[in-house]
Amino acid sequence: LCIGVLGNSLLFLLYAYTFLVKPHLKKHIDPMVMHLVLANALTIMFTLIPDIASTLGVRRFLNEVGCQTVLFLYRVMRGVSICTTSLLSAFQAITVGPSNSKWAWLKFKLPTWTCPLFLSFWVLNMLIYFHIIESITAIGNFTIDGHGYADAYCRNRNFGKHNSSSFFIPLLVRDLVFVFLMICTSLYMVSLLYRHHRRAQHVRSPRVSSQTSHEHKATRTILLL
Repeated sequence: LCIGVLGNSLLFLLYAYTFLVKPHLKKHIDPMVMHLVLANALTIMFTLIPDIASTLGVRRFLNEVGCQTVLFLYRVMRGVSICTTSLLSAFQAITVGPSNSKWAWLKFKLPTWTCPLFLSFWVLNMLIYFHIIESITAIGNFTIDGHGYADAYCRNRNFGKHNSSSFFIPLLVRDLVFVFLMICTSLYMVSLLYRHHRRAQHVRSPRVSSQTSHEHKATRTILLL
């Protein structure tokens, strides 16, 4: 909780400082990074605070409304984080792409679409997880048995009887679409860097060629992410 929230909060403040105090240094990618680190920090908070309270022995930390709110916000934040990461990867791929690429026109259009895309991510994930509001309740003073969602404070309202296929299908489709987009854009950037390295290799001096190239460093970073 301390590392994740503190790290993402510091990154958010750093980008916000540049965005507000030094606007001449801001880039088109800055709002995407700010949105991503904010979603990551909130995801960590909403998933770990109930666990920490349970570990410390706090009873009845969440009532029914608290369970619905915390779980709904955690799931929405996680979905927004995945969608924003995918958008960030796509933006990077479009930015580093050649000017004669068929996607080059998006370099100028995508920054103007940033806010509408953020709004669509929020609406999409709220619609996917809206059922949580009516399907989650607080755990009472009894033991539950069966298959379903349950933690220290919350559980499914119809534990062991709820058919969740109608929920998992749109969730699976969303994850597959956005993760597939991340994979494709990452592989595109790696391929682009490799071709650039091959073309530039013969114009570099032997001393520079013997060192690790910038393309190799960028490729490792992309694959790591």
